[in-house]
Amino acid sequence: MAKCRFCGEELENGAAFCSNCGSKVEADANSDRSFSDEINDKINDFTNTTDTTSEYSAQDIGSNKVMAVFSYLGILVLIPVFAAKNSPFARFHANQGIVLAISEIVINLVISVLSGFPAIGWLFTLIGGIADVAFLVFVIIGIINAVNGKAKELPVIGKIRILK
Repeated sequence: MAKCRFCGEELENGAAFCSNCGSKVEADANSDRSFSDEINDKINDFTNTTDTTSEYSAQDIGSNKVMAVFSYLGILVLIPVFAAKNSPFARFHANQGIVLAISEIVINLVISVLSGFPAIGWLFTLIGGIADVAFLVFVIIGIINAVNGKAKELPVIGKIRILK
């Protein structure tokens, strides 16, 4: 139940005034949802991607989690590509890692070129920094999925397939 922002008294649903102090109730005060609840919902929507874990055997997942983690560590993506080429779980994560690495390289090249323009270079440098943080978040999401034995696509780029 919502509370009065002035005295902390619980408000009845739809109340226009607080029954304790008489303060006018703001429209947002009638909502039981907090700002953090809304942020959590947005994060969950963003990370709520396709989960294909059920398509992989428990033995494959259990024996290839480390290989899956390597997939998100830059050039180390080559380890699962070649060392675990018969593991569908490792190949799933290797594909995610390759797509992430290619995306990062392409975006950083574009940002580098655009940062060279004198008048607006600072803006693209800032955008590049934000993009780097976003890629780090994707790496963390991928590693967490791999360690937990999940085959969940990364947000935004996860549907792209390079490895079959």
